[in-house]
Amino acid sequence: MRIRSFIIAYALVLAILLFADRRPKPAQQDRYSHVVDLTDAQSIAGQKFTGSSQTRIIAPDALIPGTWTAGQIPAERLIAPLVVMDLNVAPPAQISLDDIASWETQHGSVPPGAVVAIRRSGAHGHPQGGFPMTDQAAQFLMDARYTTGFAVDETADLRADRTLARQLALHGNYVVEGTSHLTTLPATGSLIIVAPAKDLQVQDAPVRVLAMVR
Repeated sequence: MRIRSFIIAYALVLAILLFADRRPKPAQQDRYSHVVDLTDAQSIAGQKFTGSSQTRIIAPDALIPGTWTAGQIPAERLIAPLVVMDLNVAPPAQISLDDIASWETQHGSVPPGAVVAIRRSGAHGHPQGGFPMTDQAAQFLMDARYTTGFAVDETADLRADRTLARQLALHGNYVVEGTSHLTTLPATGSLIIVAPAKDLQVQDAPVRVLAMVR
């Protein structure tokens, strides 16, 4: 009987040890080394804008009335993974589907729910207006990568492309224009925080933008 009891107890202890060894280990928390303020300094100071960019959010309602205003964008869409793509300033100065394919070959797929920042490579020039990405490329990112927004370091006049503007609004994507310091960010691994004022009537407004960098 003692031997049988010993065998049963040993089996129970062994089972407990095996179970404990198989328990999932707590995931390592993301660590960020520093924070970069992407907001244009003149916007923070509240001065009248006279330069080549001003940090503002263009909400879906500015593109299609009746969709989200800046203050109605859900909070979970204002904190997102941030990826940065480089734009060649040479004509046509737009990121294409091929450019996205090349970027993903090098860095991996754009994570779901990301904000895609587009920075100009080379020296800064005057803002070109329009949107520095083709309709097909933007549509792919919204449909296949479920982006929540885009950020650019120049002005983004979306009135010239009503098709793109409509698709941005219908997908609930916002555009942050006039961001700064994008050249200091890595292509992947950062987290963006976009903080518009809680004003339900505003379609586009000055915004504070921060990037937490690993």
